[in-house]
Amino acid sequence: MLDPAAPQLVVNARTLLFSWLPADPDAVAALLPPGLRACPDHQVFMNQYVVDDETQTSGFGAYSCTYLGVCLADIEPPMVGDAPGGWWCHYLTSSPRVRAYADARGAPATVGETRVDVRGDRLVAETLVDGVPLIRSVARVGDTGNRVFSGHHRYLTVRDGERIAVDYPFVAEPVTPFEIESLEFLLPGHPAHALRPANPLRIGGGFYSPRVSFAYPARPGALDDPSAAAAVGPAHHVPARRARSGLPSGS
Repeated sequence: MLDPAAPQLVVNARTLLFSWLPADPDAVAALLPPGLRACPDHQVFMNQYVVDDETQTSGFGAYSCTYLGVCLADIEPPMVGDAPGGWWCHYLTSSPRVRAYADARGAPATVGETRVDVRGDRLVAETLVDGVPLIRSVARVGDTGNRVFSGHHRYLTVRDGERIAVDYPFVAEPVTPFEIESLEFLLPGHPAHALRPANPLRIGGGFYSPRVSFAYPARPGALDDPSAAAAVGPAHHVPARRARSGLPSGS
């Protein structure tokens, strides 16, 4: 088992990240623990990504992952221009090593497989549980150019009864054009169904990138611990030629 206090690096993951307005805002709000509030529009975020080769990680090996959750009000981002915080509701990954690592950090880690397939300008991303599709996303995608998205995403979890906030730095090369065409939650009996999208589908923001690099930092910090913010380090000034994602949440 990996030491959950140790940082981990992932490079060049094939990543689909976006957010949407839910069909049942009350069900979304009910997923939050006491003391946390959803954003006024109850926006939901999801990241479906695949790490194809063990050489792309510092210790995880090859794996796939889908996580999704609720965008939060009153949780400030680590730096100006970063996305607000998000509460992880589901974290499905194919790797026992990653599950153990994430679980020790408070993530709601369970077994699942993610597939991201791009053929021409059509992307299909599926999250499966026991071989059965749970979530299917379809998008129209183009090619990468000279844009780069960079910043941090702040996620909250609970570990040993203590609320934890962790800031995940990322760098992504997004494609253009990018458009989510459909999002389906295919198993009504699964707990993730509470996060299904409204009809018609209303997307908050997002991107697809064949190359996203990110880190699981060391030392997850308690949400009320002032030193947790200091652990992020000095401000990172992104060059003007780089654009941030503008997403409510995600990594």
